[in-house]
Amino acid sequence: MAVLKVIEVLANSNESWEDATRQAVKHAAKSVKNIRSVYVNEQSASVDGDNITEFRVNVKITFEVK
Repeated sequence: MAVLKVIEVLANSNESWEDATRQAVKHAAKSVKNIRSVYVNEQSASVDGDNITEFRVNVKITFEVK
């Protein structure tokens, strides 16, 4: 039986929500090993005038504890 743990990570990107998600996983992988999945819990964006300036995600990252 595997033991899994979930952490919540906030990340941002100037490009897209997908890129923000990739950045969250990339940053978490620096200190967490055996990442199994990522769940996008929430998306938001910062707007200046009529332009989106930043994409933000709140993700849950699941990893196996060995």
